[in-house]
Amino acid sequence: MVVKVIVFDFDGTIADTHGTIVAITNSFSGDFGFEPVSEEELLRLRSLSSRELLKQAQISLFKIPFLIKKVQGELRKEMTNLEPIAGMRECLFELKAQGYQLGIITSNVKENVVKFLEVKELNNLFDFIYSGTTLFGKHKVINKFLKQHNLNPDEAIYVGDETRDIEAAKKSKIKIIAVGWGFNLPSILRQHEPDFFIEKPQEILKVVLGEAKN
Repeated sequence: MVVKVIVFDFDGTIADTHGTIVAITNSFSGDFGFEPVSEEELLRLRSLSSRELLKQAQISLFKIPFLIKKVQGELRKEMTNLEPIAGMRECLFELKAQGYQLGIITSNVKENVVKFLEVKELNNLFDFIYSGTTLFGKHKVINKFLKQHNLNPDEAIYVGDETRDIEAAKKSKIKIIAVGWGFNLPSILRQHEPDFFIEKPQEILKVVLGEAKN
């Protein structure tokens, strides 16, 4: 594996946004007719795959895109108050220093991502940001990215925190690093058989250098 480009998910992988996203989502429970998610329920939901989670949603599939748009709008107001995942800043700077191209493919909106990166002084590290993908459309964006940059699948690796990230990477035939600090619990991530599973950002460099085992 000769990796040239490392592609990151944003929410829960680079930025510690999930607590804020849950709180914002709960604030819209009355508008969209669902019960606020408790801490106990959240733990259970984190043990489900992305597709299972969608099936168990308390609101119709038709309303979900509208809820997501509302949540992202409110999230924009909180971006300056959020922090990178512990150890991620150092990891990103080291990867860049080693000569890797870094990018982001996310279902969050680009304005939110750019705002966060600028405030945290991380914006100069990334060569590209693809945003606004559908919940299960990341593989299409990955395929487009590979084609535009004339890359073979084995020259890129994706880093994400949800089962849908694993699914997208497999569809695009690129390697996937699943991280244990994001939304989905390690147990459900491992069930989806990522190429690598890590628990600390510093382990990303070991993976791309070929020094880590799954």
